[in-house]
Amino acid sequence: MGTALCERCAQLVEDLSAYVRRLSREIVEKIKECIQAIAQCCCMRRKGKGTIPRTSYKPLVQEHERLAAQELVQHLGSGSESVLLGNDCLQALNTLAVSENNELQQSAAVYLLHLSEHLPTALPSEFLEPYPALLRSCDVEVQRTTSLSLVNLLVDHNVNKELIVEMGTMEPILDLLESGDLTVQCNSCACVAMLATSDANREAIMSGDGVLRILVLAKSYDPRIQRNAVGALLNLTRSERVVGALCQEGVLPVLALLLQSADVEVQFYSCSALRNVAAVQEHHSSMLGIGDRFLLKSLLSLLSSPVEKNSCQACLCLRNFSENVQTQEELMALGCVPPLTTMLRSPAVGKSESAITLLSALSQHPPNRDGLVEEGLVQAVDELLLLHSSRTTVLSLGAVTVANLSTTPTGQQAVMDSHCVSRLLTALDPTSATEGARICIASCLHHLTCLELLKPHIAEKMTAEHISHLVRYASQEEIPELSFHAACIIGELGMNVAPLLRPHCDAVLGYLLQFLKSPEVRFQQLAIATLSTLKNDECFAAAVSGSAVQEQLCRVRAQTEKTSKLLSMVSPTSPSTDQPPSAQSLD
Repeated sequence: MGTALCERCAQLVEDLSAYVRRLSREIVEKIKECIQAIAQCCCMRRKGKGTIPRTSYKPLVQEHERLAAQELVQHLGSGSESVLLGNDCLQALNTLAVSENNELQQSAAVYLLHLSEHLPTALPSEFLEPYPALLRSCDVEVQRTTSLSLVNLLVDHNVNKELIVEMGTMEPILDLLESGDLTVQCNSCACVAMLATSDANREAIMSGDGVLRILVLAKSYDPRIQRNAVGALLNLTRSERVVGALCQEGVLPVLALLLQSADVEVQFYSCSALRNVAAVQEHHSSMLGIGDRFLLKSLLSLLSSPVEKNSCQACLCLRNFSENVQTQEELMALGCVPPLTTMLRSPAVGKSESAITLLSALSQHPPNRDGLVEEGLVQAVDELLLLHSSRTTVLSLGAVTVANLSTTPTGQQAVMDSHCVSRLLTALDPTSATEGARICIASCLHHLTCLELLKPHIAEKMTAEHISHLVRYASQEEIPELSFHAACIIGELGMNVAPLLRPHCDAVLGYLLQFLKSPEVRFQQLAIATLSTLKNDECFAAAVSGSAVQEQLCRVRAQTEKTSKLLSMVSPTSPSTDQPPSAQSLD
């Protein structure tokens, strides 16, 4: 009884089988080429003894092939889907697809093209059976027509992409990438690009030498072929598992060079592919090692592209690189801030959001902050918050950037000189921001109120409406982070906004009572600190006296005293000089 082959041996056998099949096809095609060349020679035109007329080498049409062709012609003009996709037509297609007569193969290819252009629904899986044979045809017209019909089906999503590969179509498609006909190359490359959107199909493309063939076409002088080739590379990079193999095949230098293409679509595809690769940090060193910071310079140049999607894609690609602190410093040294602030001020939402995504990341690195402030970033964020006040990404990342830049004295002064605080307070309105954005804004304002220079500035900008929003958020137990930051703002401002808080006295005491009952120490401490501040206001002092808040405060104090007493009992005493630590008692 034989044993199963190991994975390595099974792969070797599969590779050998594929090689034999490919070699067999090459031999058959070579024989056909030789016969055709002999048939075209003038010696074959002499009708003498021992010679054969040239016409005798034209493949004869078999009776069953003739009937199959008649079947297709009969139904080709029918508008009935059930007739076009009937079993008779399917059998006729399969018969003509393997015919040695190119004209009959072309009739099958034309029939499939007709289906691809007029079929309103998905093509039944059995109608994919003729494709491998037709794609392997030695006739260029058959290859053109068949590959075009497959492109149509893929564009209209009228075919299962994984099933195409399972039916054995991928191998002849990849072979056609090396065709001498530009149309066949273009169509087959488009097929690969669309098939590569499937995870399973990516593996099939990578298993052969498909990537090398695509890389060759990515350098094509034909813009259609080049776009399809780079589009295929882009779709292949959508799988993190495939990205490593692509890098080993040498895809990075090709994509980097294509950033400077005159074709905007090629620029977009190559930049998008590089962004996908840059999402995996382990590839950064090899990507940034191309030339003298060639990739960073090319991406920075692309930021100024008049094509919005290209400048946005370049910005997001640089954002992936900015995870590395050294890369951030290189970007700052290369002068990345001016083009980014130009994008930030753009009325196009895509440009603004892409720019603030990268700038917020740069602002997280402390050494960058003074430089960003000097470049006028705070003022640019101020204008951004005004221009796109309803955009969640703008509000969230704008708040993060302001908070980061306010950690320096120059940054704090820049915030005071701008309208950023007023913009952020306005954005607290529940109708203008999502929950996530409100949390970012409240966190930023909490940070700003902790700064002595900015605290009176924020209190001055605070209105009754702003206080109303903060009290409302502080009372929302179901969103603890928003509740905590909103209550911190009120607690930090304290007596500075006491007159605005008085109409909300009951609501404030309500959430402070819940904080005192909270198992989280940070909420308990915040409640105690806020009560300590507000007791200086007569209105709040009177409201607290004899209330449930005061009773709970007494319970917390008693619990704290009890905890302190218990802690003192277990606190380790100073070790004596004549007794080892292990022998000491807890008494």
